[in-house]
Amino acid sequence: MTPAVAPRVMTMDEYLAHDEGTDTRYELVNGELVEMPVESQMNALIARFLLLELLKHFSMEMLAYKDTEIEVAGRRAKSRLPDLMVHSEESHAALVGAKRAILLRDMPPPALVIEVVSPGQENRDRDYRHKRTEYAARGIEEYWIIDPETQQITVCLWVNGQYEDTVYAGDTPIKSTIVSEFNLSVVQILEFGQK
Repeated sequence: MTPAVAPRVMTMDEYLAHDEGTDTRYELVNGELVEMPVESQMNALIARFLLLELLKHFSMEMLAYKDTEIEVAGRRAKSRLPDLMVHSEESHAALVGAKRAILLRDMPPPALVIEVVSPGQENRDRDYRHKRTEYAARGIEEYWIIDPETQQITVCLWVNGQYEDTVYAGDTPIKSTIVSEFNLSVVQILEFGQK
């Protein structure tokens, strides 16, 4: 019997230098590369719909769509790749001229991060527990958890070092401090994923 080989543990510097010559997307979780699965059609439609809606409120350079990473705290090196992000002026400025779109821990956080929950308990734990804690620790002002399965959107507002949650469902418009004129409801957002 061949002994199991432990996954290679990387530092953040090794992760930043990692290039296997493919377009495979990864998150770094406790020093280990975790391949990001291909999104479901429904989740991809919801994320693209929200991107188009956010373009009504922000210029293109202030938005990131599955292309800007955030270094977060963990036992070992850890980096997340959110579905959508609205930069703060400071986080946008920190990336101007950068070779890689990653907000390292010594850089300012974005203003808003949005994740669309994929099916499965592991994905739910990642978005509701792990990322929620990690994004709060980074001081990200708002974190939206879009959950097609429960037909809810949780808006986490950063208050005094932790998130306070408001859960939206049905036709109630979502209230945001970052996107103050946002007036779509959960139904309007999630029905777009059904098309």
